[in-house]
Amino acid sequence: MFRVQWKVEIPEGVSVTVEGTKVKISGPLGTLERDFSKTPGVEIVVEGNTVVVKAKTKRRKHRANAGTIAAHIMNMIKGVQKPWKYLLRIVYAHFPMKVEVKGDKVIITNLRGAKTPVEVPIVPGTKVEVKGKDIIVTSIDKEAAGTMAGRLEIATKLPPEFDPRKFQDGIYIVEKGVWGE
Repeated sequence: MFRVQWKVEIPEGVSVTVEGTKVKISGPLGTLERDFSKTPGVEIVVEGNTVVVKAKTKRRKHRANAGTIAAHIMNMIKGVQKPWKYLLRIVYAHFPMKVEVKGDKVIITNLRGAKTPVEVPIVPGTKVEVKGKDIIVTSIDKEAAGTMAGRLEIATKLPPEFDPRKFQDGIYIVEKGVWGE
């Protein structure tokens, strides 16, 4: 039998409001909103302390969309309770790389000996900290935290003219998940 509805429990201290395809989740750390209007064939309803995401038909696409929306809602509920964390490590062997946060940008200097610094804009809703050779990205929004971590990793990606066996300088994602788990 195919699964056509998903149930997501709402824990204490978290409130969920659904207006059509717009979902608003509030918790101790803040509020997240998301509009699922571009995802067809799905109905979102709050029943007691449960969010029910139903596929309107048994079509495979609609069932897949319902499962995806349920997963997004679960991540939003987790995020308003405990922030999402990405731990990145600064790695260099040839040129000592310096990373610092200035205003709304992360500045990477001396990347593979380059004279011009690399500037990475900070995604709104995220917090970036540099502690020694570790960079910690936190946010209540999982997508924002992941986007920021990905931008930092891509900014230091090795160009094709370098041999990856020899040059491993860069910033790499080491750990990710909910803070405290």
